[in-house]
Amino acid sequence: MTHKFVIMVNGQLNTYHNYEDIPNDFDHVIEFRPEIGTGPHTEHEHEEIAMWNEKLQLLIKKETDKIGNN
Repeated sequence: MTHKFVIMVNGQLNTYHNYEDIPNDFDHVIEFRPEIGTGPHTEHEHEEIAMWNEKLQLLIKKETDKIGNN
């Protein structure tokens, strides 16, 4: 399994497999599915899992900021 991020950009759905490829300017987050292996997890893996939540929250903020500016 690989990461899958579906993002609407200019009304078109685009799928990204690397978070870093997601553009800064987009319409909506449609699907956010990072690859997270099955447990038990190491401390490092727990830190990475927490990082994904932070990245999702960043995308949501960008989305809501854009909506608020329109």
